[in-house]
Amino acid sequence: MVFNTRLTRLLNIRVPVVQGGMQWVGFPVLASAVSNAGGLGILTALTQPTPEALRIAIQETRKLTDKPFGVNITLLPTITPPDYEGYARVAIEENVKIFETAGNNPGPLVKYLKSNNCIVLHKCTTIRHAKSAIRMGVDVLSIDGFECAGHPGEEDIGGLVLLARAAQELEVPYIASGGFADGRGLAAALALGADGINMGTRFMCTVEAPIHQNIKEKIVASTERDTVHIFRTMNNTARVFKNAISQEVVRIERRPGGAKFEDVRELVAGARGRRVYETGDVDAGVWSAGIAIGLVKDIPTCEELLKNIERDAEAVIGRLASLSSEKAKL
Repeated sequence: MVFNTRLTRLLNIRVPVVQGGMQWVGFPVLASAVSNAGGLGILTALTQPTPEALRIAIQETRKLTDKPFGVNITLLPTITPPDYEGYARVAIEENVKIFETAGNNPGPLVKYLKSNNCIVLHKCTTIRHAKSAIRMGVDVLSIDGFECAGHPGEEDIGGLVLLARAAQELEVPYIASGGFADGRGLAAALALGADGINMGTRFMCTVEAPIHQNIKEKIVASTERDTVHIFRTMNNTARVFKNAISQEVVRIERRPGGAKFEDVRELVAGARGRRVYETGDVDAGVWSAGIAIGLVKDIPTCEELLKNIERDAEAVIGRLASLSSEKAKL
């Protein structure tokens, strides 16, 4: 089946699947594998310690693929912000033309990227935020439902309704994010009006994902009940894997009088999350996982994964088409 959506045409990709930016996961080996398989691979800028390190990562990716790929820049709530402009500038100097953005107040970044003739995909968890991003000039929206890993927003709206609302309200292309891991999900997203899907957790569990084998096997062994929300009481909700650390964070948040970020800072430190992926210790820190974790049953290569998604989506679309028949002629 040849997919022909606004996303595939705009990005010049074969399969309408985007590998979303993931901290400590979005390295050249994974991004290039996804792009070579026909989707859009994404490098995560802030996984690199400096803008110049990102430059090297982009150059490494170009050695591994001649297909389109992008760079994710996520705007984080932090006292000392990273050099977002530096990361963006280096990527543009390296002729990257596709960016995935996320986080609060993306206006200045979007303006800079668009002034350099870049394509911008922006992640949103509500329709009002999506409309605001359109006014900023973004080209594609990633509509993130409550099922997603990372930050699902504070309104707890599931993807089924959120994507249908996007079809009612949005005129620019949008992709579906949160709970997608297979061809059935891609077909469903297309039926709801999306032009493709964004997957994160599913790509973590591929041969090329640069994380420890123990973590991949833990994902396969898990169900959709094995994630938990942290930071709920701080209005910065994040969905992560349910382990000893994340459950301790929830316990601290629920204690009488509540909790401040300082009370859990050490538990949720990014360096601890990175150790999870490097050492394979599931309980070394908090790590992101969406409820699509329950749909992951194997550890394929990116090429095998996207071929399976294509095949299964085609089968579902064909089955749906067979449910409709012309009225009998008198």
